Amino acid sequence: MKYVIIALGLSLGLVHAATAGDAASGRGKTEICVACHGVDGNIAATAFPKLAGQNEKYLHKQLKDIQSGLRPVPTMAGQLDNMDDGDLADIAAYYASQTASGGQTDPAKLALGQAIYRAGINEIGVAACSSCHGPRGNGNAPAGFPALAGQHAEYLVSQLRRFRTGSEYTLEDNPEARTNDGDGRMMRDVAARLSDREINAVASYLAGLH
Repeated sequence: MKYVIIALGLSLGLVHAATAGDAASGRGKTEICVACHGVDGNIAATAFPKLAGQNEKYLHKQLKDIQSGLRPVPTMAGQLDNMDDGDLADIAAYYASQTASGGQTDPAKLALGQAIYRAGINEIGVAACSSCHGPRGNGNAPAGFPALAGQHAEYLVSQLRRFRTGSEYTLEDNPEARTNDGDGRMMRDVAARLSDREINAVASYLAGLH
């Protein structure tokens, strides 16, 4: 059976030529980010993503996608309009330089979440999440694959559901769709195969993986 490589939570998209960011400069450019992401990127509010320790290449791409509208995020509307690519690179470098906090896994969801992350779901053609995100959930920085360990489960669930919506609809058809995973549709195809129970389980497992 042909496997679909799973790359949870945050989209991969095409690897772009990265602009080198400066973390020190980025710190001063994150003032508008603090309310939703915290001073160091470790926000307690579970609806928003932790950015601390996120892979720089991946985070830079997401900022560019949000700025261009390729990835609509209503709470960030207009926030990046006056920034150039260097500014976005600096912000990405700053958050990448921070240490991510951990979280907890719901014991009732541990077994299923761990099985999906470590081994995938053979019968529906979903490969192990760890094949892209690594055994410890640290992602693959050179490839631009995101780190997921310790991320809020609520946030991961919301993104997987958006990718699942994006497997059926375009952004024009449905504002809840997320489609910035590139022409390969990696995340959309994976999310389309996962049930709510499976999504909740793997998200909970990742929250406690650190």
